[in-house]
Amino acid sequence: MAPRALQTGEHRSPAAGASVRVWDPVVRLFHWTVVAGCVLNLFILEEGKRAHRYVGYTVAAVLVIRLIWGFVGTRHARFSDFVPTPAGLASYVRALARGREPRMLGHNPAGAAMMLSLMALMALTCLTGWMSTLDAFWGEDWLEELHGALANGILVLALLHAAAALFESWRHRENLVWAMVTGRKRPLGSRS
Repeated sequence: MAPRALQTGEHRSPAAGASVRVWDPVVRLFHWTVVAGCVLNLFILEEGKRAHRYVGYTVAAVLVIRLIWGFVGTRHARFSDFVPTPAGLASYVRALARGREPRMLGHNPAGAAMMLSLMALMALTCLTGWMSTLDAFWGEDWLEELHGALANGILVLALLHAAAALFESWRHRENLVWAMVTGRKRPLGSRS
């Protein structure tokens, strides 16, 4: 009987279509829960109603789980694996502008900066949404406007994120959307 690694395809040669696990179930569940929550709350559910609030609380809960997972999770889920330094981000952006950015298994520095920005906007959106349910802030126009502006900021960054994922998928000949579904990517050094 073949060793377990060979049975699961972990160590097959790149020519044989090998893939490696990159995104664990917690990361993927967080990603797709946030996608669904944002679509529901931005386009389908009525603001301030019970369903809108419950979706917001769900997003807040998975965000807390993801933040914890960023410290204790698998390799590519950990912030220590992908949070870029300013110099590292600038270097990556320069390489990207020249069309010479390296392919990475986990988040590239630009993707990591986008993810951290989206997480911060989500946290602030959840916080302002929750604050609007408190007696102290009930009906405050400034809070509702801030909540809406933060939600719109998420929408803009999410669209940029999706466009960048499609661009990078094309650039590196790798379906990154499918990788976020399966959790698997081509090993580094392999060609499609």
